[in-house]
Amino acid sequence: MADKRTGGLVDIIAGQTAISTVGKKGRDLTYRGYSIHELARLCSFEETSFLLLYGKLPNEEELSDYRSRLIERRRLPAALYTILEQLPADSHPMDVLRTGVSALASFEPEGYERGATAVAERLLACSSSILLYWLHYHRSGIRIDTRTEDGIAEHFLMLLHGRKPDPMHTKALDVSLTLYAEHEFNASTFAARVTTSTMSDFYSAVTTGIGTLRGNLHGGANEAAMELIEAFSNPEEAEAGVQQMLLQKRRIMGFGHRVYTVSDPRSDIIKAISCKLAEHADDWNLYDISERIELVMMRKKKLFPNLDFYSASAYRMLGIPTNLFTPLFVVSRLSGWSAHIIEQRDANRLIRPNAEYTGPDRQAWVPLHERG
Repeated sequence: MADKRTGGLVDIIAGQTAISTVGKKGRDLTYRGYSIHELARLCSFEETSFLLLYGKLPNEEELSDYRSRLIERRRLPAALYTILEQLPADSHPMDVLRTGVSALASFEPEGYERGATAVAERLLACSSSILLYWLHYHRSGIRIDTRTEDGIAEHFLMLLHGRKPDPMHTKALDVSLTLYAEHEFNASTFAARVTTSTMSDFYSAVTTGIGTLRGNLHGGANEAAMELIEAFSNPEEAEAGVQQMLLQKRRIMGFGHRVYTVSDPRSDIIKAISCKLAEHADDWNLYDISERIELVMMRKKKLFPNLDFYSASAYRMLGIPTNLFTPLFVVSRLSGWSAHIIEQRDANRLIRPNAEYTGPDRQAWVPLHERG
């Protein structure tokens, strides 16, 4: 019988990467050797995404050129706007984003004149455009201009709210994008690498990643965490409710992590952001409810919050609808996926693991008229 620990490829080394690591004991996270704490505190998301794509932090000229290229690539082909208008208004935004990326592949296929990094930059530049053009068209019938002159975080908030965001809100979202940008061989990244290993195109690999991230056990966890938090009106109600859920053996989303054993190094950063946003708005309810749930989970289950948990309250305080939480994860993780697609291609080998067969022993064929 197989060791149960191998379920879900637990503890299995499935390849090599120079992009990121969670550390030997799962207590740290680095991108290209830089601590997530330093990147979140000192770098913009543009600097972080450049680091992931190109293997080094940019100098001033490189960063300026990179930002200019992203700004230039925010508008979409006219036919893609038409496709977005034809999608149902009640579609999940993840489905919209998946369809938009897939359709863009037909208008701007990867090829000799459009290499991997050009496609990566295009997707980083226009993913918010795909989401928010569709949202505004179906919510109010407005065909928004998807180009702005701002960084990716401010671009998203500008398109979402139709006004220049509070600088503190922009900074909060920018840091969260850095925190979500990359995470070694997580499910969506590994899925994208599997697609890449077949020598498929860049867009197909990204579409694979989006489909994988859609699940509640991966990217959808932040949406589920928000639904949990908003189910309670105050911390006392949250404590009683979560304890009841635990008695019923119901899963509490946003706690624990496959690769971290003590804490998620990103969680304290996003918790501090959530706290600052609550203080800035002078509205502590969501934060206080979240903190009470955290205390209950630690006391009852010895489980720590992961990045998704406090991201939920932070995003809500930024005015982001719950169904955009996971698509926003895509806007960020495109940088990590792209780095992994490029790395997989550089030393490619088809990813095709073996499986342990658990079915019946070989059986004799029985004629149809003799089968019971």
